[in-house]
Amino acid sequence: MKSILKTIRENIFTAWGLWLALLGMILFSALVGGLLVFWKGLVITNLTDLVPWGLWITLDLSAIALSAGAFSLCVGVYLFGLKRYAPIARTATFVGLIGYTMAMLALVLDIGRPDRFWKALVYWNTHSLMWEVTMCVILYLTVLVLETMPILASLEWLRKKYPRITEKMEKVHHYAPVLAIIGLGLSSLHQSSLGAMYGVIKARPIWYKPEMAVVFMFSAIVGGIALTLLASMFSARLTPKAKVNDILIERVAQFLGYMMIGYLYFRFWDWLAQTYTYEPGRTEAFEILTRGTLSFNFWFGEMILGALLPTVILLYRPLRSAPFWRMLAMVMIVGGVVAMRFDTNLVGLLTVISYLPGQTTVTYASYTPSLVEWVTGIGIIAYGLLAFSLGVKYLRVVDHRLTSETHQTVRVTADETVRA
Repeated sequence: MKSILKTIRENIFTAWGLWLALLGMILFSALVGGLLVFWKGLVITNLTDLVPWGLWITLDLSAIALSAGAFSLCVGVYLFGLKRYAPIARTATFVGLIGYTMAMLALVLDIGRPDRFWKALVYWNTHSLMWEVTMCVILYLTVLVLETMPILASLEWLRKKYPRITEKMEKVHHYAPVLAIIGLGLSSLHQSSLGAMYGVIKARPIWYKPEMAVVFMFSAIVGGIALTLLASMFSARLTPKAKVNDILIERVAQFLGYMMIGYLYFRFWDWLAQTYTYEPGRTEAFEILTRGTLSFNFWFGEMILGALLPTVILLYRPLRSAPFWRMLAMVMIVGGVVAMRFDTNLVGLLTVISYLPGQTTVTYASYTPSLVEWVTGIGIIAYGLLAFSLGVKYLRVVDHRLTSETHQTVRVTADETVRA
């Protein structure tokens, strides 16, 4: 009996055990909430005909955007020959796989009839941007699975039990350049098409503009790279299993700072362009965004804290060289991308235009996520945290000392550049 209690204390009452227990409870609650949604339908949510896209779609858009570090960094490593950044690209690939599966979970809840997902694969609607996004997400998820096979092959249990399978999984690494090219095409298509999907909806004037695809693409690139760097640095400070090369991270952070200048340009240009004239529906929605219920989220969450301040931090070398300020900048960028996706999705739904004959009228809708939406949404986030935690502990997804035969130049000395 004493030995059993000792085993429980050593394995459960630890920081790792408590972390798994917390995530487990959240996931169980989310599972119950998801089953309620499937049983009773979307009627138990606060989604309506006027606001059909809410918290779950925001999670979907954010998860996909923050997964863009996979294709961004893999392109730099395998197409532009920046081999020294291969360890960071390895982390980004794993984060990308987690992000896309999180998006899938959000969509399973949101579409109401997940049993009909296969119809997009059989009945092609080539004139629909949503169909194009669906196909690209499915195909790119397949690419991410292939790219992460060498990472999954490092699992000790799998290597001992199925050595032949893991050997074949490791050989997929030789096709990394080809997968990077395919991933670049598919990810670029659907990252921009997510914005274009909003941009072609003429009934929502604040969405109906050509720059939506560019803004979505830029936000995905900066958000994906920022999340990869943040996850790497944060993991290295929590567990000795994760080891980072601070020099590599600082160089990528500097590049990210320059990318943020382009993102700021497009966001300010998009903002200023909407102030010139009055247009029914667009002007009212713009007022909600800049002066109404979404104004704090827009100005502070998205523009100032989410874009302007982190750009200054990353371009000012004394601040960028300090790990604390660099991590804070990454947190702000990730939060800013999430705020941008939330604002964009919701602001177009809160203003509804009547197209009946006569004078154009604008009515306002409202939306607050229900309890079941919050529970399942937080559960999806908990799943992502659990998957990454397991990857850090058992797959060494954050270990910048790892190299392959083609990445020998990345190896660094532990006493000078590798920080636990």
